[in-house]
Amino acid sequence: MSTVPEVVVTGLGATTPLGGDVPSTWRAALAGESGARPFENDWAERYEIGVSFGATIKVTPDQVLTRPEIKRMDPSAQYALIATREAWADAGAPEVDGERLGAVVSSGIGGIWTTLDAWDTLREKGGRRVLPMTVPMLMPNSPVAYVSLELGARAGAHALVSACASGAEAIGYGVEMIRSGRADVVVAGGTEATIHPMPIAAFAASRTLSLRNDDPTGASRPYDVDRDGFVIGEGAGVVVLESAAHAAARGARVYARIGGVGLSADGYHITSPEPSGDGQVRAMRAALADSGVAATDVVHVNAHATSTVVGDLIEARSIRGVLGDDADHVALSATKSMTGHLLGGAGALETIFTVLAVHERQAPPTINVENPDPELVLDLVRGTPRALPEGQIAAVNNSFGFGGHNVALVVTSA
Repeated sequence: MSTVPEVVVTGLGATTPLGGDVPSTWRAALAGESGARPFENDWAERYEIGVSFGATIKVTPDQVLTRPEIKRMDPSAQYALIATREAWADAGAPEVDGERLGAVVSSGIGGIWTTLDAWDTLREKGGRRVLPMTVPMLMPNSPVAYVSLELGARAGAHALVSACASGAEAIGYGVEMIRSGRADVVVAGGTEATIHPMPIAAFAASRTLSLRNDDPTGASRPYDVDRDGFVIGEGAGVVVLESAAHAAARGARVYARIGGVGLSADGYHITSPEPSGDGQVRAMRAALADSGVAATDVVHVNAHATSTVVGDLIEARSIRGVLGDDADHVALSATKSMTGHLLGGAGALETIFTVLAVHERQAPPTINVENPDPELVLDLVRGTPRALPEGQIAAVNNSFGFGGHNVALVVTSA
């Protein structure tokens, strides 16, 4: 009788507003640092946007990649490749047949810089000046295509698009590729590069961005009574997933296990979460059931918590609805307070944070919460990290996206 393979995490990679790799990013997160900073441009004045800051990438690609690589890739693919190379090296560059190696790297928006730059070129200089690589650069699957080319991944290369849940859903799909027997190893994650005046203006027009131009580092404040919107961020997070048997056979270091994947849709509104949180509840319950983890085993939740007025409390009530009174003993972290919102890369980076929290037994802090919302019915980790229990533990990472996409991942200790 066949059994479903367990899926473990053996490699981590990232480039973020907090650091150019996972160790520097994690150190900054534990220290409660903010990656938000004023833009070094005049976009706010020139385009009358109203937002003059964001969580820009800490280490720019020109410090890491070659010039030819930068010229042929949109920033979203550049970030993905940087994170992938770190994750692959961190996993020990596993020897695996390309037909047993998969790649799933998603973006919520895709190559927006390439798209808009090409339009400017066409309008100002004519069609002859548009770069021949424009379409391969702007495709939403461009990041995963370059990742699969880099590693020779031939079991499948996929780019699921589910807005701000894209990175987490990519990891969930990678888990399913291994469970179904399609692959032994999958590189999975998310990336986003949308710090460009047009998407910033669009988000500002929808009144979802914080307007704290005079206090960028304090702008992202999930669950604070004075929260006024999210801080746009950029970057990528990538993990190496393996079947437990494959990892054991090569003596790989294992960070944690992805024990459960839960997916649902609200079917309610294109941007607003369903008020009762029903879809979020169903995703979390599905992930717990998939993992065989009981509510009493959950010690930590990395919340989606973007710092929007309505969304934060809907999620908090959903978590309470799933965990019940056991939620009183769960350390809740909202790491977007430090990283800003990486959109399609957020769920992947926050999965990395959740994996490290379980592996190192430390829940990262939530910063900028000076006046917790009295309706918050959970135990928020504020200011400094919190130790997690020894023994076998479990954590949940939530990711939700425009369109009503809900993804929950359960991470358990190895």
